[in-house]
Amino acid sequence: MGQSCCNVLVHFVFSTKQRTAWLDDAWRHELHAVIASLVQKHGTNAIIVNSVNDHVHMLVPLSRTVSISDLMKLVKGKTSEWIHNKFPTLRAFQWQAGYRAFSVSPSHKEAVVNYIATQREHHEKVTFQDEFRRLLDKYQVTYDEAYLWD
Repeated sequence: MGQSCCNVLVHFVFSTKQRTAWLDDAWRHELHAVIASLVQKHGTNAIIVNSVNDHVHMLVPLSRTVSISDLMKLVKGKTSEWIHNKFPTLRAFQWQAGYRAFSVSPSHKEAVVNYIATQREHHEKVTFQDEFRRLLDKYQVTYDEAYLWD
């Protein structure tokens, strides 16, 4: 077999440190474009990137050559650098140490895209913590709540 093929969709969720409301409406779309550009430079295209003031969701088909941890290290590191350089008053900005990555069946892709696209409306009713617990339960992830919220 000479050709390597891959179709692994991953729903990423990552938060600001202590869920501080750093992500401002005035530049949030530019942040999404920066994230999409970083993902593209590493061999794939983000299907959707969206955020609210304290966390980001993105749906990405994994590249055959980049691991989940390497992609998240790149995205979080380079976006922190971008925020610090573009907005000198946000020098204290940090992402939380961890991230979440959930596999998505191609048959559920559109539902996840819609979910990510409607984050603002969703969070008018549900807190990040409640949303996150539901995602962990839905994807059957075992967790210790003491370590979820750094």
